[in-house]
Amino acid sequence: MSRSLLDTKTRYLQLAFNYDLALAKQIIPSLPQNERIFIEAGTPYIKYEGMRGVREMRRLWKGQIVADLKISDGGRQEVEMAHDAGATAVTALGSSPVETLDRFVIRCAELSVISMVDMLGVEDPLEKIMRMRRPPDVVILHRGRDEESTRGKVIQYRHVNRLRSKFDVVISAAGGVDLREARSAIFNGANIVVVNLVKPGDEWQGIPTDQDVPAIAAEFLATIE
Repeated sequence: MSRSLLDTKTRYLQLAFNYDLALAKQIIPSLPQNERIFIEAGTPYIKYEGMRGVREMRRLWKGQIVADLKISDGGRQEVEMAHDAGATAVTALGSSPVETLDRFVIRCAELSVISMVDMLGVEDPLEKIMRMRRPPDVVILHRGRDEESTRGKVIQYRHVNRLRSKFDVVISAAGGVDLREARSAIFNGANIVVVNLVKPGDEWQGIPTDQDVPAIAAEFLATIE
């Protein structure tokens, strides 16, 4: 899988699973096999379930699977782990050393895995990428879950045009995305919208797991088309 298979004219919905395997097994089989839907093994999910959880997602889903490892060191080895488990895309933290990001992007390319660099907490994503040997396939503009309730904390779409002026990268928008934010993300030039699956009682924005997830996912797809 390479960047060429991510059509920049297509808008994708990435559904993030941040709980356990039981919830993934409950919801993923109910989703339509749609090339515009990515399934994400979220960071908490991977901490709960490990690479076994990614393998189970691969068994349940034929399309794109994103392993949200948020790699900060050991770029090559962790890409290999995720790839061997069935992931087609892997994330690294943009705040990682440039050496790690370079190794990460190169190993992803060698294995035909989509490289995604998460700019959570990075003030100037363009400056960071310009220090790398080559850009990643995807740049994630991310407002963290702990930042969602902070007044004035928004997804930094101002970086989209700056990034695109220098690099041919796909832009992903993540963090507190509801239907309104999804529309804003697409309006501002994002290609991928990341939406969390959220259990009742949790404070984050996303798709409630106790509602009709396939129907709401279809609504998101129609909204961002």
